[in-house]
Amino acid sequence: MLAAARSPQNCPALVLNADYRPLSYFPLSLWGWQDAIKAVFLERVNILAEYERVVRSPSFEMKLPSVVSLKTYVKPARNPAFTRFNVFLRDRFECQYCGERDDLTFDHLIPRSRGGRTTWDNVVAACAPCNLLKGGRLAHHIAMYPRNPPHRPTVNELRNNGRLFPPNYLHESWADYLYWDSVLEP
Repeated sequence: MLAAARSPQNCPALVLNADYRPLSYFPLSLWGWQDAIKAVFLERVNILAEYERVVRSPSFEMKLPSVVSLKTYVKPARNPAFTRFNVFLRDRFECQYCGERDDLTFDHLIPRSRGGRTTWDNVVAACAPCNLLKGGRLAHHIAMYPRNPPHRPTVNELRNNGRLFPPNYLHESWADYLYWDSVLEP
């Protein structure tokens, strides 16, 4: 057996809210094995599924949790925070000018040099070459218009967009709680 397969570090726990939905899809709400066990002992979570991996102490033995649900419902934020990551997630990690997915940056539709603000309605994801090409000019001066108009996303919109990007690792015990079934099938 590989040492990596035996390591508890390779056994994250999927964290669900009290309504059995993930706290977040992107990034997927995961806890390391230590945090999951601590939450079990503090009686903050219910264990819904376990790994075969067991951890032991001189007086205790426990299978590592693979899926836990919070005992107390955590109300999601009503308005998502304006962050670089959330702008990229809103724009589905694509340049809003050419569709490229690499080397993403912020682009201000009304450039900051012209008084533009860093807000949901003025910022889009742009690849570095498109951002450099547009520079400090307005979209209509250079005929570079974003594919999707910038807007303040809802929490549901970001959650749905996050579901488009499944993580590289999904344990089979998570399948009943996530909606990336095609990724879990061989």
